[in-house]
Amino acid sequence: QVLLVESGGGLVQAGGSLRLSCAASGGTFSAYTMGWFRQAPGKERERVAAILPAGRWSGVAYYAESVKGRFTISRDNAKNTLYLQMNSLKPEDTAVYYCAAGTPPRYQRDYDYHSWGQGTQVTVSS
Repeated sequence: QVLLVESGGGLVQAGGSLRLSCAASGGTFSAYTMGWFRQAPGKERERVAAILPAGRWSGVAYYAESVKGRFTISRDNAKNTLYLQMNSLKPEDTAVYYCAAGTPPRYQRDYDYHSWGQGTQVTVSS
């Protein structure tokens, strides 16, 4: 298990940007698949982006269609931190955003992840 703490959420106008961070401790961050998920009120949690470890898994990133070209997931293994750069934000991006850690190469479903953060609220006003 690894402890994950998200930060960086807030209120932003449509078209604006935010960068979320997720600080990890207590595990081997560089070896994990890391993902960002979000859950809006009344909706199911959905995967936004995921990134595999470097080396054998080449650090490949995957994105939901709804955020491709707008969001960028990245990781800094030296700082044990995961990021999500969110640009051109839309009101439909409003949700609680969670980071999660899992075992590669699986990355697609929430049950592929064994550790979750507490979430950070992102609100995009129109």
